[in-house]
Amino acid sequence: MSTTAPELTRPDGSPLRVLVVDDEVNIAELIAMALRYEGWEVASAHTGSKAVAAAREFDPDAIVLDIMLPDFDGLEVLRRVRGTSPDVPVVFLTAKDAVEDRVAGLTAGGDDYVTKPFSLEELVARLRALMRRAGAARVEERSVLRVGDLEMDEDSREVFRDGQEITLTATEFELLRFLMRNPRRVLSKAQILDRVWNYDFGGQANVVELYISYLRKKIDAGRSPMIHTMRGAGYVLKPATS
Repeated sequence: MSTTAPELTRPDGSPLRVLVVDDEVNIAELIAMALRYEGWEVASAHTGSKAVAAAREFDPDAIVLDIMLPDFDGLEVLRRVRGTSPDVPVVFLTAKDAVEDRVAGLTAGGDDYVTKPFSLEELVARLRALMRRAGAARVEERSVLRVGDLEMDEDSREVFRDGQEITLTATEFELLRFLMRNPRRVLSKAQILDRVWNYDFGGQANVVELYISYLRKKIDAGRSPMIHTMRGAGYVLKPATS
């Protein structure tokens, strides 16, 4: 897959940068080798404190972040990194297979997770998908989506409702884009998982509920609602009624 996938670069054509954080040096080096094979620049850190410092200095386009670290955990690393880099996509690595750990990482602001042991090919594929969603790849054509008073510029990745700008994370943006491309159409959780995350979260569709709630707080808060739950069917986005 890696040898035939189209090359991704920063918008200015320079290599993408990925920060790999894992206290197991051998695993970090293995991941770094696979990412360099993609043509990306890689920095590594093996503790939480060094990860936070590296994120400031390296300015990564994405972070691969182990949850279990020797000083403080990956969730705390993410909180600190998001203080200065609120939009950088993060893939959590975890040796735990419990749903609570996955949801905890996503609730903290992570965009995806991979459970150890994992395949390098899968990790690279998920990173590519995340960085595309985050706008790391060059955009080939401009497109503006409009539903009622909600407007999304897919090129600049700006979102406005009633003229007021709304800041979204990479995953929130992709979820809203899918809803806006299908206005007035009821979309099931399975459809959303498949199209937004590009794979099945092991049947854990509660991640969709989580991100729908995030979007509602940003899109509908204090306004007439546009995102509606169709009980037993899914979700639908439609212009607000006055």
